[in-house]
Amino acid sequence: MKTKHWIAFIALGVIWSSSFLWIKIGVQEIGPMALVAFRMLFGVLTASAVVFYQKLPWPRDWKTWGVYAILGPTSLAIPIFLISWGEQSIDSAVAAILNATVPLFTLIIAHFYLHDDRMTPQKVIGLLVGFAGILILLSEDLLASAHNSVIGQAAVILASLFYAGSAVWARKVTQHVPGAVRGAAPLLTATLFMWLIGPFVEVPFKIPALPITWVAALWLGCLGSGIAMILNYYLLHEIGPTRTTLVTYIFPPGGVILGVIFLNEHLSWQLFAGAALIIASLVVVNWKRRQA
Repeated sequence: MKTKHWIAFIALGVIWSSSFLWIKIGVQEIGPMALVAFRMLFGVLTASAVVFYQKLPWPRDWKTWGVYAILGPTSLAIPIFLISWGEQSIDSAVAAILNATVPLFTLIIAHFYLHDDRMTPQKVIGLLVGFAGILILLSEDLLASAHNSVIGQAAVILASLFYAGSAVWARKVTQHVPGAVRGAAPLLTATLFMWLIGPFVEVPFKIPALPITWVAALWLGCLGSGIAMILNYYLLHEIGPTRTTLVTYIFPPGGVILGVIFLNEHLSWQLFAGAALIIASLVVVNWKRRQA
């Protein structure tokens, strides 16, 4: 990857690292459907502001909007709702580990559907090394979370499948869409989807009353969805879905580091060992030999 790709990759990882924490905070007051609905609303407002600032044209054909009518729910609304719902019964650390299966699923799906993102021994080894690093990093939390709901865990794994499949499909069918519009368009359809079904599926559909819940919704929407989706779609088309979804490997160490800085949590050998393996996996997957 080029320097600009690494900058976007790290920025995306830093933004998304805190998402599990803010989701956990948000669902303490309102339901997961309402949280996702507000997140999508703030996300599309942020991404649309970027599109209008850059004076980019929106799609004008029904075929493209038909694609985004599917991508919005499958890449955003449904998986984010599944994670938010799952975190009502499982710890955020467990959710982060299960979400880290996204690049493993993506590797398999992309191999069969994309000619330029094939499975190689190098990629497989890199992904497995990184996943081992995540398991080591969060081993203490896993042992302490043996009571977690199996259904909640299954919901997060299902979300990972949605993320993987939609990432591969988005790379294949949105090549003709300009820049930031690629990230704003699915946010628009996801917002419509959530606000159309949310108030009917989740009863009562609560409006946040606590300031901290509004902060969670704004953070998850403006940064975790609006800016993040623009970065995500940029990377999907620049470096491919397998490398892009490796950003999920940054979530656990990012979350642990945030805990050390802001919550005075202790440093452990697992942090250093896990982070070292995750960094090694990113190097292995992105390593290219020089041509003789």
